[in-house]
Amino acid sequence: MKRVGILGGGQLGRMMALSARQMGYSLITLDPTENAPCAQVADQQIQAPFTDVEAAKRLAAESDVVTYEFENISHEVAEAIGYKLIHGTELLFRTQHRIREKELIEQLGYKVAPYQGVQTSEDLLGAKRQLGFPFVLKTARFGYDGKGQTVIRTELDLQTAMKTFEATEYVAEKWLPFDQEISVIVMRSERETKVFPVSENIHQDNILHLSIVPARIPIDLEQKAIELATRLANDVDLIGTLAIELFVVGSELIVNELAPRPHNSGHYSIDACETSQFEQHIRAICGLPLGDTRLTTPVVMANILGQHITALDEALPMLSSRTKVHLYGKQDAKQGRKMGHLNILADSVEEALAEVERLQIWKETVR
Repeated sequence: MKRVGILGGGQLGRMMALSARQMGYSLITLDPTENAPCAQVADQQIQAPFTDVEAAKRLAAESDVVTYEFENISHEVAEAIGYKLIHGTELLFRTQHRIREKELIEQLGYKVAPYQGVQTSEDLLGAKRQLGFPFVLKTARFGYDGKGQTVIRTELDLQTAMKTFEATEYVAEKWLPFDQEISVIVMRSERETKVFPVSENIHQDNILHLSIVPARIPIDLEQKAIELATRLANDVDLIGTLAIELFVVGSELIVNELAPRPHNSGHYSIDACETSQFEQHIRAICGLPLGDTRLTTPVVMANILGQHITALDEALPMLSSRTKVHLYGKQDAKQGRKMGHLNILADSVEEALAEVERLQIWKETVR
């Protein structure tokens, strides 16, 4: 039996660990936070910064295989333990930097939104001339859930950004008038590839709010997204998980971002698929046959953020018998912090969306 090492101790690591433990594997995690969510279900935690090469070497030495739950791992750490990272380090290196990621996607022949690298305030003016309004300014690294992102809609927004500009690397992306946002999660082992059902995603304040499965898109577009994901996984010689976020613009699919790990938009799979994305990830990195990804029921996944915890507590007695609660063991319920999610199973996505409205946890009407 293998011992699985996990770089990162957040909720993704926790759900990986739960699946791995169910299959009989032992777990060790590295995270700087004491009693991190993953550490609560792992056998051991190495409490150290993600930049600590010696701590990462210890993790690798005590593991049969190492995986990661997020991309913000230093190149030095990744290279130091690359012999235990079955994923390899190249895809991680590309996807942890937005410009390198976009260059990779374009090199492979897929479409991205027009973009420009930005390192100076003069570059920011150049982005306005090249892309026009509106455009999105993102940090090239360490951005997630809307952090490190600013939408530049007007000349006033541009002047404000110029005044607060910090010396770091950014990417400016043209704002696309997309019809929908969707994502596809593809798993690949050394022997086979499996794709999960396409998810339709709704964001609020740049944080994923709902994932709706099956996605409300035409069948031919769904098949196109699945084929794109399969090709892309093969193109990058994937081992493990790749989440592909896409914009639907008419009949076109534009690649937004890649994540070489389980993804928030795949949480629905825990309760609505034959195999969850987390079990599948462990299967892929441990050399097991991949599981069936068939959707067993329509589902809406709804994120629970820090500001929703009180309303969730009040709503718990009113949950339907088909609503599954997943909380991550985080201590501080901060604004915008992901604390858990609900998987609302139903006979149709319309019925599940009606349940989201009925619960009033999010205080919005979902259309």
